Amino acid sequence: GRLLVRDKTLSDELLPANGAFVGLAPPGEVGSWQLESKGYQFWTEADAAGYFAINNIREGEYNLNAYVTGWIGDYQYEQLINITAGCDIDVSSIVYEPPRDGPTVWEIGIPDRSAAEFFVPDPNPKYINKLYVGHPDRFRQYGLWERYTELYPKEDLVFTIGVSDYKKDWFFAHVTRKLEDDTYQKTTWQIKFKLEKVQKNSTYKIRIALAMANVAELQVRMNENESEKSSFYTTGVVGHDNAIARHGIHGIYRLYNVDVLSEKLVEGDNTLFLTQAITTTGAFNGLMYDYIRLEEPCLDSNFH
Repeated sequence: GRLLVRDKTLSDELLPANGAFVGLAPPGEVGSWQLESKGYQFWTEADAAGYFAINNIREGEYNLNAYVTGWIGDYQYEQLINITAGCDIDVSSIVYEPPRDGPTVWEIGIPDRSAAEFFVPDPNPKYINKLYVGHPDRFRQYGLWERYTELYPKEDLVFTIGVSDYKKDWFFAHVTRKLEDDTYQKTTWQIKFKLEKVQKNSTYKIRIALAMANVAELQVRMNENESEKSSFYTTGVVGHDNAIARHGIHGIYRLYNVDVLSEKLVEGDNTLFLTQAITTTGAFNGLMYDYIRLEEPCLDSNFH
């Protein structure tokens, strides 16, 4: 078959899903293949034109799944694929339309299910693994979670759209802060951005893609800090990925879609607050972001 992508903010053109990962997995919900461990899975990588073929598959029923670097979310073919001995199935051209309400206001990161593009600090010299000195996988070092407290001993990370650079200013893991009494404190990051105009009586959308989470709860507030009795969106407690402790850079992919009513926004300066609220396991409560995007409301009836 061939996998194509349509993102109407770019155009109505169908784009080839270059390098997409396409796989057959036991039937389940969209994205459930990540946690499937009892059945067989068969995966391949699409070519530059989006064409793919999967061979030597065990008989049975499968979902056809895919994900594409550069776009958020998961694709799942609407019908089950029934594999029998000697069969040759062509699904022809299939189209993935990534989640999208409106044009992008701003974005942070690359939607590739990894936090590798963000700032990974140098390790503490007493922990350094010389095998990974100068290696592109900078995250393969012990104790990097401790560096957040060293870099932000009192105040948390603040990222300003149009000024900050996510490669230098966005710490690769949203972790806790270690205090002098060896307890741990939840942390709240801020994304500051300007809006020239707010579309009244409408709903903006925040897309938050997580590359991993480990016993973490992400709370999302717009223009209200935690000290106020503010309303907020929460993911609930999620994740047992353990990538922070094991020097990884991704785990289970999760996508959260947060509605922001226009009355929460102002013309001029706005602040998005992201709180990682769980501290029960100390240093390893945390998450890694894959990608964050703010979308304008859709005003064009032809835009879906």
